[in-house]
Amino acid sequence: MKIGIDKISFHVPNDYLDMTDLAVARNTDPNKFHIGLGQDKMAIIPKTQDIITLGAAAAEKIVTEEDKQMIDLVIVGTESSNDFSKSAAVIIHGLLGIQPFARSYEVKHACYAGTAALQQARDYVAAHPTRKALVIAADIAKYGLNTGGEPTQGCGAVAMLVSANPKILAINDDSVFYSEDVYDFWRPSNHEYPLVDGHLSNEIYINSFTRVWEQNLKVNQTTSNDYAAITFHLPYTKMGRKALRAIFPSMPEEEQVRLETRYDEAVIYSREVGNLYTGSLYLGLISLLDNSQALKAGDRIGMFSYGSGAVSEFFSLELMPEYQNRLTATANQDLLKNRKPLSIEAYETMFEDKLPMDDGEHEFNDKTPFAINKLKDGIRYYNH
Repeated sequence: MKIGIDKISFHVPNDYLDMTDLAVARNTDPNKFHIGLGQDKMAIIPKTQDIITLGAAAAEKIVTEEDKQMIDLVIVGTESSNDFSKSAAVIIHGLLGIQPFARSYEVKHACYAGTAALQQARDYVAAHPTRKALVIAADIAKYGLNTGGEPTQGCGAVAMLVSANPKILAINDDSVFYSEDVYDFWRPSNHEYPLVDGHLSNEIYINSFTRVWEQNLKVNQTTSNDYAAITFHLPYTKMGRKALRAIFPSMPEEEQVRLETRYDEAVIYSREVGNLYTGSLYLGLISLLDNSQALKAGDRIGMFSYGSGAVSEFFSLELMPEYQNRLTATANQDLLKNRKPLSIEAYETMFEDKLPMDDGEHEFNDKTPFAINKLKDGIRYYNH
């Protein structure tokens, strides 16, 4: 019995900042962002939207009324939680109207949490094949204005419906993991923004990939030729390319060309959005499926998931027959195309405009689906 991704979607806010505008404002060569980082636009979120807004909007696109009766597991992977106690999952569960006899919880380990959630969902459905699980990877990557990490910001959410006999991708039972206690990226509770050792983070990312890749070849007896594509966690799109090229010396030139061509297809959406943290690997997967004409049913797609601190995992997915019938490429591309560009002044104003920290009552006028319409006694109330 195959278990995997039956439906998949993503959502980003309606506003973005062009990286050329950011470069000019920061007295930097635009090529440093467009070529050096591989980023063209950055998704920007207003104070009245958060990971719950993003996650619910992503999930609403794929979850039908019938699905809501079959889902009894909702997991949110995030490192941008609003609450140290209550999970985003239980709020999204309520906003979507999923049947009440369900588990709803949140998982965390930097950008790896979405994969942890997906694998937990797979295991649950394996034990309960008549049921379904909803996995959401939602995050807001912010480093502060005029900081080194500013051009690698972004936000968004990916939602995945996991079931038996999936229509898009089966999750293979071939995971290889690696853990190493390092401080390449971390955010203590007394810090509003993450602390980053950029050089160490790049080094650990590449080392983690090469280690799990080599272990995968050893354990699963595969070669690069067995993978139609390899998709990466993308803190910025140049990062995954560096890791991919680190294994090129071990493969023929034609393999290098083929895998890098698929890589180019997988980063199209991330270039337009920026870093989704837990969702970036899966946004890359959606981009690959939407934009590649070379894939076919039965192909194996390698997945490299990385979370600073550091935990990584390499596993693979198998494309199902008629998977293209489940894709929503036109809607995805329209979502990105129809967003509104922000001036640098509007971006900086939106960045600094934050929800009140007091426990008073505040009302807002954001009519976006699931946006925060009221804040009272520390409780966020959302549009239905």
